[in-house]
Amino acid sequence: MGMINHKLRVHTSRENLSKKEQLAHKIANVVCEDVEISSEVENMVINRIIDNASVAIAALERDPVANARAMAVNHPRHDNKGASIFGMPNDQKFHAEWAAWANCTAVRELDYHDTFLAADYSHPGDSIPAVIAVAQQLNKSGKDLLRGIVASYEVHVNLVKAICLHKHKIDHVAHLCPAQAAGVCAMLNLDIETTYQAIQQALHVSVSTRQSRKGEISSWKAYVPAHGAKLAIEAVDRAMRGEGAPSPIYEGEDSILAWILDGPDSDYTVPLPGPGEEKRAILETYTKEHSAEYQSQALIDMAFRMRKHISDFSQIKNILIETSHHTHNVIGTGAKDPQKMDPNASRETLDHSIMFIFAVALLDGRWHHVDSYDRGKVQNPETISLWHKISTIEKPYWTDLYHAKDPNKKAFGGKVIITMNDGKIIEDKIERANAHPAGERPFKRENYIGKFDILTKELITKKERNRFIELVENLRNLSAEQVKEINVQVAELSNSTLDTKGIF
Repeated sequence: MGMINHKLRVHTSRENLSKKEQLAHKIANVVCEDVEISSEVENMVINRIIDNASVAIAALERDPVANARAMAVNHPRHDNKGASIFGMPNDQKFHAEWAAWANCTAVRELDYHDTFLAADYSHPGDSIPAVIAVAQQLNKSGKDLLRGIVASYEVHVNLVKAICLHKHKIDHVAHLCPAQAAGVCAMLNLDIETTYQAIQQALHVSVSTRQSRKGEISSWKAYVPAHGAKLAIEAVDRAMRGEGAPSPIYEGEDSILAWILDGPDSDYTVPLPGPGEEKRAILETYTKEHSAEYQSQALIDMAFRMRKHISDFSQIKNILIETSHHTHNVIGTGAKDPQKMDPNASRETLDHSIMFIFAVALLDGRWHHVDSYDRGKVQNPETISLWHKISTIEKPYWTDLYHAKDPNKKAFGGKVIITMNDGKIIEDKIERANAHPAGERPFKRENYIGKFDILTKELITKKERNRFIELVENLRNLSAEQVKEINVQVAELSNSTLDTKGIF
């Protein structure tokens, strides 16, 4: 049957839109249908669990992650139930929503995991810690876990394809949180009614503004998916107890569509798999080779290429990046955000500044999740000089590629024009990052493991590395006890004991 396009609009209360016609109910039907998962999809789920772990472990001692963990360890479980926290021993368990809080923050902190860009932005892998945490607490198998992760990706990707949040300055957690709830429901094999209510609750409580990604971007950017995970897990818990939700959450006359998104005349088309159709959305997503906002990935690759034609960087007069609407307005000069040009800006702001990113990639010919953001490098006069010579502009060609419906055509690149002081012009263009599925060097299992090794080699033992990789690669066949061991243990870890700094 393939994908089915569902029309979405605002309905008045008098119309009394039936449950079966509501988007949340249609999503619940997809989530609850247990269809066969192909080896191709299963392998990608394994890749993303490895990817999540690699970036989480690398971020464990960064302040937002350490503080999230410090909050979480104040909620232990002593009944052999509960979930693991990244880095901590497997025999220590914590309440699932708090483990998800700590682990989601760790995964998100470096902005270094998977992405999907369409009508809106997303990091679908943000759902994985929430689903794993609940699986560990409720003794679910690897097969159950696989089903939940696949469902969360399916819901997330298809919402992102159809509904633009950022145009209305709504943060993308409003797509993430319902997807996290959907993944948990699928993993627990809940009925359609419960899943429907959980998805509605998750959306209702997760609407927030994009100021989290504007101005001086704070550590809240890392906490956003963690907050979504807690909200989603709690929403599912309430729904399992028979509690309902605001309804219809998408279509109602006082709903998110009517008053937060496109208004009473809203008109969206949301694709979802038809009955019996395999959930394959995860295969349309892509991870990052470089620790920076996704729309910079291809441009970093091109900077490495272009620098070979420049002998003296001080002789660069200016650099113009022609790119998509999104890249120009979110991480480019179209954002009209002076912090993106500020040497005193936070790391979170710098990884959302293509001007900074391109300058450092051009100068260094490498990108490193720590070194490239080093304060000495950021404030180096050579960096600042080149950084401030860079500007962006939108070109319809790149915007059209960004919004292409065909995943084989969709691209997130740009054209760079470097003008030298002597009038020489150096030009190049790139459509996709090298690591993209349609790029020059698509990421495969060995690349995910290679990324894991680079990011964790000085933090974990070889024995622990091998244990984790071997465990995850057998995902479908894992017992409930083995699922409890999906974690990477670190020998020495700060903020892993009770403290008195906060409320918890």
